[in-house]
Formats: sequence, C-alpha cells, structure tokens
Amino acid sequence: MEYVTAVPHPRSEAAAPARSGRRSLAVALLSGALGAAVALLATRQRWAEGTATVAGGHFPLTATGSDVTGVPAALAVVGLAALVAVFAVRRAGRFAVAALLTLSGAGIVAAALAGVADGSALDEKAAATTGDTSATVQALSHTAWPYAAAAGGALILLAGLLALRYGTRWPAMSGRYERGTDRPRRSARPADPERPEEIWKALDRGEDPTGA
Repeated sequence: MEYVTAVPHPRSEAAAPARSGRRSLAVALLSGALGAAVALLATRQRWAEGTATVAGGHFPLTATGSDVTGVPAALAVVGLAALVAVFAVRRAGRFAVAALLTLSGAGIVAAALAGVADGSALDEKAAATTGDTSATVQALSHTAWPYAAAAGGALILLAGLLALRYGTRWPAMSGRYERGTDRPRRSARPADPERPEEIWKALDRGEDPTGA
C-alpha cells in the first residue's frame, strides 16, 4: 500500500503572513482610531460633581475630564498622529513610532484611572466660589466617564502592541512620495528623416532633405 504525504503548497505558506498582516492592520487602525475618539469624547464629559457651602446653602459644582487632567486628551492626539505616522516610516523608525503609540495608550489608561478619585479640581472650584482658599468640595461623586477614557486608552494600547508585533508586515508609503525618488523621465524618440513632417521641416530650414 502506498501512502501519500500531503505537502503544504509554498504559496499557501507565503500567504499566511500576508493574511495575518492584513488582519492585524485592520484591527490596529480600527482600535486606534476608535480609542482616540472615545478618549477625546470622554475628556469633555463630566467626571466629578459635588457641592460647596455658600452663605449657608449648597452650591453644585461639576468638573469635566479636561478640568481634572489634560493628559488623556493630549496623549489621544499623540496616539492618533503616531498611528498615521506608522505608514510613513520603515524599520527602526516604524518600531519607534509603534512604541510611542503604545506608550500613549498606556499613559491614557494610567491618567484616566488616577482621575477617578481625584477631587482637586472641584476643591479649586469650591475655593473660588466661596472665596475661602481652605474650602473643599462636599458630597463628592464621580461618573463613569473616566473609565470610558481608560477604555479608549486601552484600545490605543492594543493598536500599539499590534504595530510592534506585526508592523514589519504592514505596507509603507509609496516610494514616489519619498524625497529624492523622482520618476525617471522618458527619453525622446529620435526624429525619422523619412517622415513627411520631418521633410517639410527640413525644407523650411532651407536644407535639402534628399542629402544631394
């Protein structure tokens, strides 16, 4: 009895890295763009709220994410720029940009989670409202938006990790956009003296086209 051993086709083996590269690229683009959008949106929402005592009454105070910390919004912009720049560089440059993308996501997560219990922004507003520099906010509470910002940072972090792992398989910007890589110019074809238009041009110049 003869046994037939199945040998994988070379093309299928070569196509596997290309497919994984395309999938990782799609996931990185989607997660990075979505993460930046979520982080930027979350920083504009109300993160904390409380009250300050003014003339025997309670005055409501609120603080947005940008009031608490400006780090998530700034790093979201940096991460989005790094996600685009990944395709403009190669080799070591791509690795450096991917590392920057990863650090941006990690920084957003850390800053957002640190802002969950931060009441300093409301304390400053309480002091400004009451005119008492030692005044602090009362009945302090926080919303879920800091966690939303952290989730956005986690998506950017995922995009950075994918860029570090599969970035070498991703396409780069076309060489025609790179500096110093102009297209070669086509050389002009030599004129054919037997063509009628060339004969007329020779007569206009006072030359004998027959060469006699």
